[in-house]
Amino acid sequence: MSAIVISGLRVCFGAKVALDQIDLTIGPGTATAVMGANGSGKTTLLDCLAGLRPPDEGTISGLDRTKLAYVVQLGPQHWMPITVREVLAIGRYRSLGLLGRARATDRSAALHAAERLGVADLLDEQFGTLSGGQQQRVRIAQALASEPEVLLLDEPITGLDLPSQDRILAVIRAETAAGHSVVLTTHHLDEARHCDGVVLLATRVVAHGPPHEVLNPDRLRDTFGSRLLGDHADHDHDHRLLMLDDHGHGHAH
Repeated sequence: MSAIVISGLRVCFGAKVALDQIDLTIGPGTATAVMGANGSGKTTLLDCLAGLRPPDEGTISGLDRTKLAYVVQLGPQHWMPITVREVLAIGRYRSLGLLGRARATDRSAALHAAERLGVADLLDEQFGTLSGGQQQRVRIAQALASEPEVLLLDEPITGLDLPSQDRILAVIRAETAAGHSVVLTTHHLDEARHCDGVVLLATRVVAHGPPHEVLNPDRLRDTFGSRLLGDHADHDHDHRLLMLDDHGHGHAH
């Protein structure tokens, strides 16, 4: 894999500027957390990386989208009758095509992904009957079944139970250890601290660098403004900040 290089990216929705002159480099084998208030352009940035939103200006290079998987936010919805096994099989459609017959390698990839996310015991369950945490783990397993080199996750742990959060964070660490790139959006400071790099976004890049450099009160106030309620130092003298999160993610408890 090569680095993903974003140069001069600008995206507008009519007269509204969603992203303005974004310059970023995302190295292979790294996890990058993108943080910002609602409307800061976080999801738009992921959409551009996935090729779902063409930029008005700028370029993205070093990215092979045939080896990319994107797990978008999941809002409330009514699911058609479909089992977890069938959801995972969808992750293999890129190599099979819609009418392709599953091979042993496809079934093995899907099962391995299910085991990594701890949902292998749910294969015959109806997806729509699962808890929010289980559904999110299945959806990330579906993405991993495609064996991507770049994984995009839009707020992957917001609203989830702690076991699901821990399992997903462990998978992110394993992906980067395998040399893959993970880009995720988050409102969680602790989640961002687990990443190699953090991007603070407010339609423009406020800061980009290692968590210990970026996640400081001044830069976070520049990014979140009045949503940042305060901070205090813990026993390790690390600043802990509390942010109001009015973002509806859609995971059911």
